[in-house]
Amino acid sequence: MEGMAYGAGKAGGAFDPLTFFRQPYTILRMVSWLFTIVIFGSIANEGYVNRPEELEEHCIFNRNQNACNYAVAMGTLAFLCCAAFLVLDAYFPQISSVKDRKKAVLADVGVSAFWSFMWFVGFCFLTNQWQAAKRQDNPLREGADAARAAITFSFFSIFTWAGQAFLAYQRYKLGADSALFSQDYADPSQEPGAAGAPYSSYTGSDLGGQDSTGSYQQPGSEGAFDGGYHSQDY
Repeated sequence: MEGMAYGAGKAGGAFDPLTFFRQPYTILRMVSWLFTIVIFGSIANEGYVNRPEELEEHCIFNRNQNACNYAVAMGTLAFLCCAAFLVLDAYFPQISSVKDRKKAVLADVGVSAFWSFMWFVGFCFLTNQWQAAKRQDNPLREGADAARAAITFSFFSIFTWAGQAFLAYQRYKLGADSALFSQDYADPSQEPGAAGAPYSSYTGSDLGGQDSTGSYQQPGSEGAFDGGYHSQDY
């Protein structure tokens, strides 16, 4: 694209909310953001149950406290991460340095790929613990919908974060292909020894027929033909 650097135009333009919210990576971030709220809310509100004869509540996923802690922690951290990158996306067109834009895009690739992997692990972990849960631990099947929602949206989060990583990689490949952002450009005529460098003035020593004042001197008649044509005797 002409005049683009890592998916955004030249810095200094006005912020357009409509354009911002219609961008694919913004949509994916907001969807991922909503998924984290669902996962966190499901576990925090209905993820702990107890037997009728017990007072202490346990994690609905096979009474494994680590499973609930993992879902709550990942949901909270992913929520904050989404919010941070949404702010960065809004500020990104105002970044004038190509190097800073490159760092931001590379960070987006790495973080998004990391979260895609973490949600894959979380999906496998929660699914395994839900299948291993004993019916006698929750005879009324309380919180079953919340558990299934956490598992389902963990699965969806794998692809939303992977999509973000893919789009960020596409932006990285796009790079800075416009001279507007070529900060390393240098005028060849200003480089030492360049062909376009100004010529130095001649001095008197450069011309055999000029003295140091630059005036022309006629050679003496006696030495005018030395080493040249000589008359011959007939």
